[in-house]
Amino acid sequence: MPGTTAVPDIEIIVEDIGGGGGPTPPPGGGDDGDGEDRDHRRQWSLAPRRYSTAITLGIVSILMFFMALSSAFIVLRRGSNVWVPVHLPLVLWANTGILLASSFTLESARRRLSLADLPGFRKFWLVTTVLGFLFVAGQLVAWRQLVAQGVYIASNQASSFFYIFTAAHGVHLLGGVAALMYVLTRKVEPANLSRSVAAEIASYYWHFMDGLWIFLLALLYLGK
Repeated sequence: MPGTTAVPDIEIIVEDIGGGGGPTPPPGGGDDGDGEDRDHRRQWSLAPRRYSTAITLGIVSILMFFMALSSAFIVLRRGSNVWVPVHLPLVLWANTGILLASSFTLESARRRLSLADLPGFRKFWLVTTVLGFLFVAGQLVAWRQLVAQGVYIASNQASSFFYIFTAAHGVHLLGGVAALMYVLTRKVEPANLSRSVAAEIASYYWHFMDGLWIFLLALLYLGK
């Protein structure tokens, strides 16, 4: 009708439009939680691969270093006229037995861990660590015996290689001892790495150092 106003009708329409929008979505979106879970699972799956790659690169670099030294040892042994063989101390054989025993106790520790026997794992893992320290101490005893005989690193080419081989291997073995202590004392689960995987990766390095020592000992023995 003329003279009537349309304001109330407009207000009703505005109210209907404003009330039909549905519930307000939750802040942050509904997929953020799932995305975080996926990222966490992805990081968990990649962590063992990263550690395995790192230890593999370390082993390859150490192997190349010792192969270069071994090549120089063989060349000089065959071509030198002033080569004086080193009488290997008998303690080296005891050290070798200690190192081989450490590989056995390490695998015993891993077997205990696979059976969910955490106290047994800790016991054998600790024994392995102690054997590693005993091996390094035995190498120092061998050095002292050579010094008592008047054989020093600068005495001749053979003695130089003996000290370099044993010192370099001892330093790298101490790195393995540090890895054993790291696995034994550290809580590895928060770092996205299970204890069993950490023990397995550490065992690769430890067994490699055992095999490397057998090779060096044979090389030094044949160099006599």
